[in-house]
Amino acid sequence: MAGARLGAGEALGDDGGVSDAYLALALVGALAVLVTFWPIRRDPLSVVCFVAGWLAGELPLQALAVMVVVTVVFGVFGAFDTWTGRAGLAVAAAVACGLVVLAVIGARSANVVAQALADATGPLDVDPALPSPAPGRWWRLTRAVPVRARSIAVVADVDYWGDGLERHRLDIYRADGPVGTGAPVMVYVHGGAWTIGDKKEQGKPMLFELVARGWVCVAVNYRLSPSATWPDHIVDVKRAVAWVKANIAEHGGDPAFVALSGGSAGGHLCALAALTPDDRSWQPGFEDADTSVDACVPFYGVYDMTASPTTSGLYGPELAKLLERKVMKTSIEEHHDLFVEASPTYRVAAGAPPFFVLHGRNDTLVPFIVARRFVEALRQTSQAAVAYAELPVAQHAFDVLSSLRCQATTAGVVAFLEAVREAAGDRAGPAPPGAGVVVPPGGSAVAEA
Repeated sequence: MAGARLGAGEALGDDGGVSDAYLALALVGALAVLVTFWPIRRDPLSVVCFVAGWLAGELPLQALAVMVVVTVVFGVFGAFDTWTGRAGLAVAAAVACGLVVLAVIGARSANVVAQALADATGPLDVDPALPSPAPGRWWRLTRAVPVRARSIAVVADVDYWGDGLERHRLDIYRADGPVGTGAPVMVYVHGGAWTIGDKKEQGKPMLFELVARGWVCVAVNYRLSPSATWPDHIVDVKRAVAWVKANIAEHGGDPAFVALSGGSAGGHLCALAALTPDDRSWQPGFEDADTSVDACVPFYGVYDMTASPTTSGLYGPELAKLLERKVMKTSIEEHHDLFVEASPTYRVAAGAPPFFVLHGRNDTLVPFIVARRFVEALRQTSQAAVAYAELPVAQHAFDVLSSLRCQATTAGVVAFLEAVREAAGDRAGPAPPGAGVVVPPGGSAVAEA
């Protein structure tokens, strides 16, 4: 057998190259796992650590399966007939252990989220027992990328401004079938450093779960920099919220209960919009429109835009450069008030809606201390409920892929929002019977999203 493997290696022109290649791959895997646990927070390595930590941290079981297949293939070609190959196998075994630990941490995120809900401050009683995923959701953990189920209908590219601009479009997700009435509404704002991203790319596990539970969900686009200049981004988000409040009843939603969510730059925008419903300067041409929301769930948001080391000291220099050169198009030193006004941390008021803030402790793009300070400001000032989940080992964008951690945070968001609705006297009304699910003849409910 060893001779057969050696012959296969010779057929590929191998003189130890297969073994060396396997060792190299194992070392790359080891490095990815290491920076997932101990990320480097210094630019530009912070971006590299984000990518590696995001994939390894959110998809450890998938990565483990790939590693097993790769190991078997290399073994067939005699990679372990040399000391370098055997060294690679030892490294791979250590990587496998690390991936298993990451999977356990991801699964235990449910405990972290439940504790965050139990520790929520303000007038809200949240059941820390997280709801189970909708029927059929085990697929989300195997395929990683969320796919819209047949039970979910979408109305795509609705023009919420009426000017025909491509970036002024939104998608509406609801249960397939006849349009119901009285469904609570979630509006989601994508991230991408205010310069990239699209409504079709992010937040899908949470949105699909909410639709399966009877919600109507809306994903919005907004103008992007450098073509757009602040405050174009927040103006667009507010315009989208105003459109939803005025029109969502036609799609089965209830404008009496509208929640707002988003990740990263979208977390910044949703938090800022939720905190500034009375800022008419950001509602040009629709000053009298209602842009208030009933709850806000920002993920890993940028809550302090004063990103200069001389002001906040929270970020590295790259965020300041991005904001000054592409988003604000002015310096923090020259127009400090502009950056303060754009910072949710400095816009907190007593009338803020309930907030559930989620952030990863190993986030190298937006440090978790930013979220902590935002939550502290909320808890000191807001009269509404505030919950905060700080997830161990989690990187940026942990809610984009269908993962164990994402399943836990999604369940926590469901529990939080339902508690907010109940505390508000359930004014949004119950979800339509059977909304979000398809019941085959003689079968049970199925919602595969």
